[in-house]
Amino acid sequence: MGTQGWIGASLVVALLATGCANVNPLAASETADPLAAFYDQEIAWEDCGRGFECGTITVPMDYDDPSGRQVTIAVKRLPASGDKIGSLVVNPGGPGGSGLDYVSAAPSLFSEQVRERFDIVGFDPRGVSQSTPIYCMDSAGLDEFIGFPAPILDSEDPADTRLDEFAQVNRDFVAACLERSGELIHHVGTANVARDLDVLREVLGDDKLTYLGKSYGTFIGAHYAELFGDKVRALVLDGAVAPHGDQLELSVEQAEGFTTALHAFVDDCLTWSDCPLADGENPTVEEGVARIAALMEQAAAEPLRNRIDDREINQTRVELGVLAALYSESLWPRVRAGLAEAINDGDGTTLLELGDMLYRRDNRTTYENSLAALIAVNCADRPGPRDLAAYEEAARTVKTTSPLFGPSLVWGSLTCAYWPEEAQEDAVPEIDGDGAPPILVVGTTRDSATPYAWAEEMAEALESGVLLTWDGDGHTAYGFDACVDAEVDAYLVEGDVPEDGTVCALGTQTNR
Repeated sequence: MGTQGWIGASLVVALLATGCANVNPLAASETADPLAAFYDQEIAWEDCGRGFECGTITVPMDYDDPSGRQVTIAVKRLPASGDKIGSLVVNPGGPGGSGLDYVSAAPSLFSEQVRERFDIVGFDPRGVSQSTPIYCMDSAGLDEFIGFPAPILDSEDPADTRLDEFAQVNRDFVAACLERSGELIHHVGTANVARDLDVLREVLGDDKLTYLGKSYGTFIGAHYAELFGDKVRALVLDGAVAPHGDQLELSVEQAEGFTTALHAFVDDCLTWSDCPLADGENPTVEEGVARIAALMEQAAAEPLRNRIDDREINQTRVELGVLAALYSESLWPRVRAGLAEAINDGDGTTLLELGDMLYRRDNRTTYENSLAALIAVNCADRPGPRDLAAYEEAARTVKTTSPLFGPSLVWGSLTCAYWPEEAQEDAVPEIDGDGAPPILVVGTTRDSATPYAWAEEMAEALESGVLLTWDGDGHTAYGFDACVDAEVDAYLVEGDVPEDGTVCALGTQTNR
């Protein structure tokens, strides 16, 4: 599959299958403001261990019909240790990433200064994890969907391309989502998440929002600035996604980011004595990349050995393992070892485990719902072409510039070609954040998943955007570089905005 980076009564089961209940736990307001009851609710905080508090809020499934069905948003916070400014709401990205999981690491993610002045608050967006979730396939179905090989572009026999079969696999996935998640599928787009975020802001008692979003979390923040610009106190958008483009266009651009990150990894690998990509004296990055390509071709012809289960470690699984490691420089030693096992011993187990990390396959048997949410939100936000030929043309084109990852990333966006049009009606056509105070956009020069050019574009699109650059590797910057951390913390706590275009050099690693 291409790359795209869940009480036993039967009645309760049926309600969960549709993602929401017909009976409203929060009665809709009879006042002139139909959303008043949602904004006026209170969170019943409960101790959930290690100094954290957990609770939920309720929001309309459809903001155009606030008296209709509702969904639950799960919330978790680490209370401020000192004189509190307010809440800092955070989101790790995805789509599909759990804000509850992310905030659980707050003591190591945020400085003492930030933890002293803010309640650090994470939430699972609608459709994700502990909030009312999207479901599509069971674990066996996801194993097959994720591992299904992408179409072959250069086969002499058109029957061997797998194109029709691949398209059907994607149609089946969409059908499964509609069957298991029902009407919720039509209301998980980022515009609705931003509306939920504004309800959360009010319920937390903040007049204005202080927010830090990473990766896709930047899209939530940008939507919030667009819809509620006058309610912004401070927004940090780290590892910004592009403010424009459909899913197919973004997959082509993302391939460039992963290719840049791949070259950085190979360049580093060649400095280590155990690097399996070095062949002969003075090996080049291009030769190292070619060895990975050869391994993928080998796995396509004869799957690698799997020591943990019966899944086939084919070209797709090898590619996912390498791609997953490019999200963080800390994973480079592990993928280097995995490539050595695969190249020298024909064992793909480590690469398989790395790929499992990408799609949150837990305990080697089950998945969280992050992949379902990822696809549902992406397809709702950024409708792609509905013509199969457009994807085939894009895959052929990107293969010339990003041969290792490009085609699979393109094919990974094909699901959106079959996504119901009703789910795409709430998409925000343009983002400029008119009326918002300075918004800090952080970009990493060799970011894999969100290319640096996207941060430049986001800062340019936002009328008050300010660009902070980290000349570094990996996905996102805050928490990895002391210079970036200092600039972000000063912005969050004091409102000090760095000069637009400020660059933090590589080599000042965060230490906390």
